[in-house]
Amino acid sequence: MTKLLTAHFDEPKLHELETYRRLGGYEGLKKASQMGREALMAEMSKSNLRGLGGAGFGAAMKWSTVPAEAKNPGPRYVVVNCDESEPGCFKDRVLVTRSPHQLIEGLLIAAYAIDARRTFIFIRGEYEVQHKILQKALDEARTAGLLGECAIDLMRGAGAYISGLDTSLLETMEGKKAWPRQPPPFPTVSGLLGRPTVVNNVETLSMIPHIVMRGGEWFAKLGTAKSGGTVLFSVSGHVEKPGVYEFPMGTPLKDILAAAGGVKDGKRLKAVIPGGVSTPVMTADELDTPMDFEGPRAKGTFLGAGGVIVLDETADMVSVAHNIERFLAHESCGQCTPCRQGSFWHERILERGLSGGGTADDLATLERAGENITGKVICALGDTVGVVTRALMKKFPEDFKARFPERRG
Repeated sequence: MTKLLTAHFDEPKLHELETYRRLGGYEGLKKASQMGREALMAEMSKSNLRGLGGAGFGAAMKWSTVPAEAKNPGPRYVVVNCDESEPGCFKDRVLVTRSPHQLIEGLLIAAYAIDARRTFIFIRGEYEVQHKILQKALDEARTAGLLGECAIDLMRGAGAYISGLDTSLLETMEGKKAWPRQPPPFPTVSGLLGRPTVVNNVETLSMIPHIVMRGGEWFAKLGTAKSGGTVLFSVSGHVEKPGVYEFPMGTPLKDILAAAGGVKDGKRLKAVIPGGVSTPVMTADELDTPMDFEGPRAKGTFLGAGGVIVLDETADMVSVAHNIERFLAHESCGQCTPCRQGSFWHERILERGLSGGGTADDLATLERAGENITGKVICALGDTVGVVTRALMKKFPEDFKARFPERRG
């Protein structure tokens, strides 16, 4: 099975420049500069590379919306979103730890593509070890003359979940409160400091050297018709071998679960959260779902950022919902009233059910509250508040009926 980003993970010193270059590293950057921007964009377009941070927007399409220098003269930027905060997702942490130069090479190619002379890597504040690894790798690349005229600044976040959203991240970088912006304009037109800015995540940028070296068509054929290449899954929860696994786009969920050793201690599978806690749950009957951007959507959920959380037969779905909503209530930035109030009320109602005080009337309230949040907020966090609990109620009604019984008498 073809692996790209994790192909050399058995090399103990892959994080060092000497090892990375011995394995062909930075040849993609060299080739990209020789082929020119137009040819580079053509290969990217052929690749069908989708944004792997969760949105799934076509990478080449995003880059192509940056205004031409003649129409909008002045600086333009590339920002790496390494603020990985979605519970259940840890693939970017592993990529930066094991192969930081792969990310730096992809970033430099992206900067070349849109003619950006200054770039940024925004890393989650809690990733202290990864920050040191990246800083050392940047120093190595700079000393070796690989950065050329492109500057790369490494910035640390302050631990806010909402900063993982691109426009909140840009607000944070400008020293403001991390409130999402209401588009349009989108960041590629007016991003950091009002300048055109491409924001891509770690995994997306790490794919680029492989596309340049082996061609867009080759990359596209690894995946499905609309989602090219491979994708990393962070697998956690009730599995025998939690970890990061790389598969071609479209691999059935059951194969990913099998690679992780199956359900822990031989227990029966109850559910899978496919892309981090912000994605609606799937049942054990949906394991044949192809894991690309289209497959999970057909089941009412999303690929998200590939954070696969496995839940066995002992999981109480009311407790799962409460855990997620408590997190979202804590992390809500408070800008949109439906999210700020709705997440708080979800948490309180679910807590009442867990403490033995819930009734069937509460389920109707949860349903109505969810409908009044989704689609009425600026960002995806707010939508998540309204979607996740309703999906759990729909697919596991018996768990909720047990915690929220009909009134007697």
